[in-house]
Amino acid sequence: MKSPKELTLERRLLRILEEGSHSHALAQTLIADEEIQNIQDYGNNVSIKRLGFNDHGPVHMRQVAINALTMLRLLHQAGIPMSLEKEQVGTYDDSACAVLLASFLHDLGMSIGRQDHELMSAIIARPIIRRLLESLEGLDARRRTMIECMALEGIVGHMATRRIHSLEAGLILIADGCDMEKGRARIPLAISLGGQEAHYGDIHKYSANSIEHVEIDKGQTKPIRITVHMSSEVGCFQIEEVLIPKINMSPSKPFVELVALVGGESERHYL
Repeated sequence: MKSPKELTLERRLLRILEEGSHSHALAQTLIADEEIQNIQDYGNNVSIKRLGFNDHGPVHMRQVAINALTMLRLLHQAGIPMSLEKEQVGTYDDSACAVLLASFLHDLGMSIGRQDHELMSAIIARPIIRRLLESLEGLDARRRTMIECMALEGIVGHMATRRIHSLEAGLILIADGCDMEKGRARIPLAISLGGQEAHYGDIHKYSANSIEHVEIDKGQTKPIRITVHMSSEVGCFQIEEVLIPKINMSPSKPFVELVALVGGESERHYL
């Protein structure tokens, strides 16, 4: 059974994509796929109950997909071609398919463990990606291969530990870092309130719990503006130790503004 949050995010995700496009059809297939749902659910169990981290399951991966596709659309509206378009090997919709796959599947490796989970995610995701792309009508073998490779670049690069080179993969980095709202920390935070001693993942939970809302909109001087609203400055950990390193490693960095608002008043400009 999917949670109400998952269903809400799925409706938002489909609204971002153009009906009749390959990316819209792919999103519908991803949402309905039982294997993906089972891996995401179990990965979240490993992340929260076994390791004490925050949400790395179906809600997180749907939110990252929304974040990434929102930024993709903002770049497109600003007239900035994605890497596949610039290199004249693919279309905007091909890029949308790759971004969708990478963001929706990037944390499947958490079903195994935290260490090198981005590599484990790529291993688990590759046959799934091939299966899903083969189900889409109108995609020849060349385009399927190109989308698959681009999606895998986004998956293996999302931890900012490996250099990536495409704008598409760069969006996955930033989109992942932007999922830091307090709802993501609610379950692990509740679990940790039983008088247990401090745990390695606690700072992520408390920092994320201070993040009220993250907005991704059209920027004032750049195509993308990320505004992080937080209730206390402990949220700066999430921005400075998680989000900014990902932005700095992202080829999409030149197109991003980053602002933090503390208590709705104090404004801090990072980028």
